[in-house]
Amino acid sequence: SGSRTLPAVTGSDPLVDLQDVSVRAGAVQILRDVTLAIPQGETLGVFGANGAGKTTLLRLLATLQPMASGRGVVLGADLASDDRYDIRPRISYVGHTPGLYPELTLEENLGFVADARGVDRSEAAEALATVGLAGAAGRLAERCSYGMQRRAEFARVLLGSPDLLLLDEPHSALDSDAVDLVDAIVARTVTSGGAAVLVSHDRERVASLSDRTVDIDHGTLA
Repeated sequence: SGSRTLPAVTGSDPLVDLQDVSVRAGAVQILRDVTLAIPQGETLGVFGANGAGKTTLLRLLATLQPMASGRGVVLGADLASDDRYDIRPRISYVGHTPGLYPELTLEENLGFVADARGVDRSEAAEALATVGLAGAAGRLAERCSYGMQRRAEFARVLLGSPDLLLLDEPHSALDSDAVDLVDAIVARTVTSGGAAVLVSHDRERVASLSDRTVDIDHGTLA
């Protein structure tokens, strides 16, 4: 509910603070004893093999994946409490699979996000234009190429200034212009006092964007 007051995140507090966090899916342990702090203004690159737990870490930080044990605080909210639902508008998570409603147009998809964030719908059109999709605003998402859908996802990020930007394989299926756009969105987030976490197989590109990198191996931070 809107009546809860979240602890303030001050300049000295990390935006993400995980202490010995484990995540399970049934009997399978996906993340084990992960301890990680991410301060304001940091871009963190996360690498690891398929199935290592990279996407699960992002989903945990996005408040979409529950913890099995440990203590986790994101943007001042305890991940084990209902406070985690209140911070979702402050988080932008772009998964490897575009999260668009296929039966809606790109403009309708962005308008839906604008309404949820309390942003004027005119900004949705501006965001689509910024990512080069002004001419496709009226096209159904399911009729758009994967690359166009990815661009629309980044238009969604532009609707507001997230405090935490979570990107799963951010550069996949993007042309060079769109890659530069993603890099600019990351830079905008961290220079405004937020933080960004980039999961990728493209170690060279993401490492060049990151202030720090970590590897996940079988659910453990290396």
